[in-house]
Amino acid sequence: MSIESKARPGPEIASAAPGAHLGQPGRRLALRDLVPALVADGMLTPDDAQRVMRYDGLSSVEQHPLTALAQRHLRSPGSGKTLDEDALCRWLAGAMGMAFVNIDPMRVDLARVSEVMSSQYAARFKILPLEVRGGEVTIATAEPFVTEWVDELSQLLRKEVKRVIATPTDLNRYVAEFFSLARSVRDASRSGGGSVQQNLEQLVELGRSGKSLDANDAHIVTIVDWLWQYAFEQRASDIHLEPRRDIGVIRFRIDGVMHNVYQLPAPVLAAMTSRIKLLGRMDVVEKRRPQDGRIKTRAATGKEIELRLSTLPTAFGEKMVMRVFDPGVLVRDFYELGFSDEDLRQWQAMTGRPNGIVLVTGPTGSGKTTTLYTTLKELATEEVNVCTVEDPIEMVEPAFNQMQVQTGIDLGFADGVRALMRQDPDIIMIGEIRDLETAEMAIQAALTGHLVLTTLHTNDAPSAITRLIDLGVAPYLLNATLNGVLAQRLVRTLCPSCREPVDEVPQARWREMIRPFKAAMPSRVYRPVGCLDCRMTGYRGRAGLYELLVVDDQFRSLIGKNTELAALRMHAVRHGMRPLRLSGAAKVAKGVTTIDEVLRNAPPVDMLPPAAEA
Repeated sequence: MSIESKARPGPEIASAAPGAHLGQPGRRLALRDLVPALVADGMLTPDDAQRVMRYDGLSSVEQHPLTALAQRHLRSPGSGKTLDEDALCRWLAGAMGMAFVNIDPMRVDLARVSEVMSSQYAARFKILPLEVRGGEVTIATAEPFVTEWVDELSQLLRKEVKRVIATPTDLNRYVAEFFSLARSVRDASRSGGGSVQQNLEQLVELGRSGKSLDANDAHIVTIVDWLWQYAFEQRASDIHLEPRRDIGVIRFRIDGVMHNVYQLPAPVLAAMTSRIKLLGRMDVVEKRRPQDGRIKTRAATGKEIELRLSTLPTAFGEKMVMRVFDPGVLVRDFYELGFSDEDLRQWQAMTGRPNGIVLVTGPTGSGKTTTLYTTLKELATEEVNVCTVEDPIEMVEPAFNQMQVQTGIDLGFADGVRALMRQDPDIIMIGEIRDLETAEMAIQAALTGHLVLTTLHTNDAPSAITRLIDLGVAPYLLNATLNGVLAQRLVRTLCPSCREPVDEVPQARWREMIRPFKAAMPSRVYRPVGCLDCRMTGYRGRAGLYELLVVDDQFRSLIGKNTELAALRMHAVRHGMRPLRLSGAAKVAKGVTTIDEVLRNAPPVDMLPPAAEA
């Protein structure tokens, strides 16, 4: 939730009460008062004002006048921007000398604010409590002249009431949503009585019924549905349900960063976990061992979304993480992923060969799977047979033949590749090389004329070669099969709606990022600001940083039993490999991300002499 500072009233209202020209105390806002004020402030042209007033009677009686104005898509003559609800409410807040607020549900303590008033009271006055702090309660409204509730609430709560302006659409939505969700949690807690937690610090509480919540309880179904819908709206990549000693915590990972969303009673969280396990065809009773599952659901927009479920027994109960997979990632092109023209040319040449091994390296959550799926989607034509062995299958794609690793029946990666070899494949994707047996099977597949794509966990591209040798792979086999290595990281991208140029480029930070290379400092870099589109974070979405190592004949001559990582890295850089931080520097220069994001995600370039040419 972002509250903007109060705007100073214009000179035309400085001598009177703020906003006195906009309406009368006790009355709701009306177009006949707002339109002349908008014209006076240069927000509307007289011609637009006449057209608005001509059709004033056609607006719904229940419709807020600012909403009616926004629906006409008028433009401000000064800025040329569309007068949407957000802009109109900012103007209203400035005229009234009040603060404007963007309601962010992730920053509202629903349980606490729902105790301030009843849902009927909030709906009657179209107000919404947002924050309770000390002796003050912050309440949003879109009707600044309707104040009869202020003194009443102040006396009842014995707190000072601070009014802020919010858009009518946000108020209508969240008044219903906040109170409905809080009521569902409250009713679910009551119906569950004193559900007993299964944790390592179990307390014996006398006088409790011990009744547990039903996973199919209507309130639990409502809460789970809200959780998913809200996660999809917020672009969450992971949903965490985490039990604590006395409460349950819901957190989202958005653009790689964790955000607290909601706290609720521990029995309710346990019932939510059971509900999700039931839908994911998991063993609801078994809570002592980790389990995996998946659910396919549909967002409000009609788009299908797949959830991969994982449970883990913890000290205070069963923790669940839901990874959100949007099938839309399979139709993204390489430029959307962050590939440059040169990176894409080399990558397509590397993966376009009929045989050999291509490695994609990076830590968990660095986008390796997305890169591989995008590549396979491009390679999977009708003329080839594409087979994968994964643990687990991340996204189901009809163009591939996908196989799931089953450790319970001794079906590992190596066994899966061995089986795929008898399936007449052209291209094989192996989820991950974890041991020597899997590495040897991948090499065997490449030697027999197949293209193999797989992943490995290393800090950079040259380290993949030494890692495979450390696993026990013979260097001569790597020489014969390895096409190249792609190392990658993900960085948050600046929100295009609110990013701002920095007056002075931070030279010390720039040198720290590109060390030990020489790279010209850009004339302009941008910083995050925060707006409604990016949830006031300044960032929206993520893009990849790529370090592409092409294995040529000279590079192969360096691979041996006593291979030194520094020698591999030096040769690769001198022959065109651009390290991750240099890839990040290029994106900083283009205004895609920030220096801090690159330094936070991309590892430093070690074992290179200073002042190397970029």
